[in-house]
Amino acid sequence: MTTSTKTSILILDDEPIVCKRLQPALEKMGYEVESFYESAKAMVRIQERDFDIVVTDLKMEGIDGMQFLAEVKKRSPSTEVIVITGFATMDTAKESMRKGVFDFLAKPFKLGEIQEVIRKAEEHIRKGE
Repeated sequence: MTTSTKTSILILDDEPIVCKRLQPALEKMGYEVESFYESAKAMVRIQERDFDIVVTDLKMEGIDGMQFLAEVKKRSPSTEVIVITGFATMDTAKESMRKGVFDFLAKPFKLGEIQEVIRKAEEHIRKGE
């Protein structure tokens, strides 16, 4: 067992049900998870600390996911961002990839799918250290 701190994850989705499903599932996997369904609050939080992985929706009230992920990457280039969206188009996928997104999942997704993507992002971070 390593003594390294837990991988930290921030989830931002304006549908509370997404946060309510993801947070406990990821905490069970041993991650430290904070979830937000207001982008303004999540934006404040990323100014306070860096997260290893950020999972964000794209279409939200106020600050949209593209603005949010750009801010995350600006503050913490090593943070891996995973985009989840119900409005997946090739354009949004390409634009988010250009902005340095680790992966892109269309809603509805299965819990296992996002857990797998998060595992891959975590491996990617560990290799980069």
